[in-house]
Amino acid sequence: MSELAERFETHDPGEKQVAEKIRCDACPVMCYIADGRTGACDRYGNVGGRIVRMDPLTILDHAAETGGAVVPFVAEGEAWNGELVNTGRRFVTAIGAGTTYPDYKPAPFIVSQEVEGVDLVTVVTEGIFSYCGVKVKIDTDRHIGDETGIVRSQGEAIGHVTTGEYGSQMLSLGGVHHLTGGSKAEGRATCDALLNLCNRKPVELAIDGGATVIVEAGKAPVIDGKAEHRMRVGCGSATIGMFATQWRGLVDEVVVVDDHITGVVSEHQAGKVLGWEDTGIKIVGRRSTPGRYFKVSEPGLGWGGTTISDPLSILGDWNAKKGARPGLSLLMVSTTGEQFAYYELDDELKPVEKPFPERLQKSVGLIEENCEPALCTVLFIGGAGGSLRAGVTENPVNLTRSVQGLRTYVTVGGAPVYVWPGGGITLMVDVTRVPEGAFGYVPTPALVAPIEFTMRRDDYVRLGGYENEIRSVEDILAKGGEYLNPRRGTGAPVNNPWPPLAQLRRARANGAE
Repeated sequence: MSELAERFETHDPGEKQVAEKIRCDACPVMCYIADGRTGACDRYGNVGGRIVRMDPLTILDHAAETGGAVVPFVAEGEAWNGELVNTGRRFVTAIGAGTTYPDYKPAPFIVSQEVEGVDLVTVVTEGIFSYCGVKVKIDTDRHIGDETGIVRSQGEAIGHVTTGEYGSQMLSLGGVHHLTGGSKAEGRATCDALLNLCNRKPVELAIDGGATVIVEAGKAPVIDGKAEHRMRVGCGSATIGMFATQWRGLVDEVVVVDDHITGVVSEHQAGKVLGWEDTGIKIVGRRSTPGRYFKVSEPGLGWGGTTISDPLSILGDWNAKKGARPGLSLLMVSTTGEQFAYYELDDELKPVEKPFPERLQKSVGLIEENCEPALCTVLFIGGAGGSLRAGVTENPVNLTRSVQGLRTYVTVGGAPVYVWPGGGITLMVDVTRVPEGAFGYVPTPALVAPIEFTMRRDDYVRLGGYENEIRSVEDILAKGGEYLNPRRGTGAPVNNPWPPLAQLRRARANGAE
């Protein structure tokens, strides 16, 4: 049983309060916590009879080098005395901030900063996301499972395979139906997998009727125990288009084996333009356009994402009337350059494998060189709706309209997000751009994610914000907040913009004064 599952099992939200325990109201579970212990989520604890957010509030310094030393924790009530660089380019994230639950109160931190003469406000809170999941992109040409195939973790269904994209397989994991709509075991396994994926930890996933895949954000996928090294350069047709000139004059025929579109250079438009002669080759597959064939094999873990281990199995009889002749040379290669073989036709027009010639090594190496490293990409996706918005404004729909109208800039732990068009605030963020350990959970089950809303102060007041709760960065550094946790500073990820400046520039680009 996982550590997270153990916490689900051992916590009893209906436990009666006893004298040495106090009640935590930071999430719907409402644990009773003994002194010196933490609640079921491990995020809040009882310290001397007071509920404390155990993780420090994280302040990013956008002038400090990523990976620099983390400033020591500053306890509640102590002055901030160790900032990395005193440039003012700091950003109070929602990591460690606490939540708005039970939702009648303003966000834990509403921060004012002046940027280029403009007063900006950032509303900071940790959101409890029942409506959330992850989209996973796995760079591989190998077949890992049929579209809509069930994806499992710890034996429980937590998502499904979606469409295959160019050189990648896609998974959709989580969502409210898996978190809360199934059995308790399903919800726990889903929450556990999502939490680990978002915090950049490896998770083993089993696909019904397909492969077992170890996914870790920013790392190469491991498929059925084998680590992937590169994603394909393109489909078989695209590979022909890119490298036909490299093969002209060195070999009579080239077949690039691919599960989706297998390419044949002598028939392909690229070959015709270069004056390639017919070879009489016959491909066993469904011809699309000249030199492009679909369904030469079923999807699998072999050559070019097919099931085949012998590439000759996709060839039919050679036709002497259309150019086949003894001695005709043939290169067969996969879309990653990992598999390749060289053949020559014998007197009976049968391909016979020969030692791979030196003259073709460079072209195969060029395919490999043009293949990018295979990685796993994990995007957290969540709906920032409901009562979370009430911590920003007394009229929550105003926040939604402000985000949709680009007057409010949304970040997750200081990382830029993509906000989907249409109703609501549905956002996606690359978890590798979020500081490590930023995601948590509550045993309802749901994920907890940091979220920040940055806008002009006058816009904040107009949308019905809590003007009396606005505080300066300096005040937050010195005094902390209601959950009494310490503060820490660290360098911001180098590729993330400083959110206040990003919002100011976006506002000016959209015609704001």
